[in-house]
Amino acid sequence: MGKETAVSGIVAANESSLFQTYARYPIALVKGEGSWLWDDQGNKYLDFMAGLAVTNLGHAPVKVKEKLKAQLDELWHVSNLFHIPGQEKAAALLTANTCADAVFFCNSGAEANEAAIKLARRYHQKVKGTGRYEVITFTQSFHGRTLATLTATGQDKVKEGFLPLPGGFKSVPLHDLPALEAAINNNTAAIMIEMVQAEGGVHPVEPEFLQAVTELCKKHGLLLIVDEVQTGMGRTGKLFAHEHYGIEPDIFTVAKGLGSGFPVGAMLGKGYLREAFTAGSHATTFGGTPIASSVIQATIETMIEDHVPQRAADAGEYLMAKLNESLGGHPFVKAIRGKGLLIGIECAEPVGELVLKGQSRGLLFVTAGPEVIRLLPNLYVTRQEIDQAVSIITELIHEHSAVQQA
Repeated sequence: MGKETAVSGIVAANESSLFQTYARYPIALVKGEGSWLWDDQGNKYLDFMAGLAVTNLGHAPVKVKEKLKAQLDELWHVSNLFHIPGQEKAAALLTANTCADAVFFCNSGAEANEAAIKLARRYHQKVKGTGRYEVITFTQSFHGRTLATLTATGQDKVKEGFLPLPGGFKSVPLHDLPALEAAINNNTAAIMIEMVQAEGGVHPVEPEFLQAVTELCKKHGLLLIVDEVQTGMGRTGKLFAHEHYGIEPDIFTVAKGLGSGFPVGAMLGKGYLREAFTAGSHATTFGGTPIASSVIQATIETMIEDHVPQRAADAGEYLMAKLNESLGGHPFVKAIRGKGLLIGIECAEPVGELVLKGQSRGLLFVTAGPEVIRLLPNLYVTRQEIDQAVSIITELIHEHSAVQQA
């Protein structure tokens, strides 16, 4: 497909006006519809990345697009110093369909997690009067790129060159209960956990461990924060992944899939936390604007009315079955795991080369660490599209193994 030659939408790194903070693939995407993307050379791709779990309803979903267009003719931005009716409606949709009682809208997952950390500290310090401030997270977790959220992240690679890091964070190995218990002290304010460590290799949390975490929170008076930035909005087969486990977190966060591609985020919490976030305690200029609120409303309404989480559960079950049928027992494949349409294929060697070869055959997927293929199709993905993706991935792995054995 001639991907190695320069194309009009690609600017050489030494000529670009951008900071080179991304190792970009040699593709310039210009159009999307449903499960498909096109580049500026007319090449077509089956998208099993969904913008990193963002376009959960597919590219350019009709209802979201229509509601956004209508809002663009009315009002774009005012300020959160005024009442914004659409923001109230979006918050009501979220609280009506979750265990949360209150919502703070922002612009990204990192901001949502930052708000969660601030809320946990302020609750203990201003409401409970304990002075607690530490948040315990888990190694291989990922919570964002702000100074606080990258410190909370349990991966050293995102912290390089940003010293000194803010205090108040500890990371312990996931599923290591003795280490978690040992980390709790009189300064501990909250435990922050992902239901699936997506960036860290697609590792779902074990139900028994999560139950132990919730019991420790109750025992020590800690807040439980669940990071649903990637797992929220139907991705795992429930509207939010913690619903699989029958728990109700004190605080949880969402972003990616909440706006169908429009930059939004939200931090949700229980009603008793309202006392901690009073007027002037936290703010944002662009969170919950009329435009953002219209997109959030349309996304949630579509999710609920069209039973999209159940679609994801059914499609994920089918995708997992097809992968196990095609690759189960293959010596190159160490494990296939995940929830819903967040699936990881752990391989015996780094898979970066397979990602590039997949692109050359019209399939887009991404990694979750060097050795894990991460599959994130949109939640309307068809069985025919799943079959096509599994066929390409299977061919790539068989061909790679044949070359290695030659």
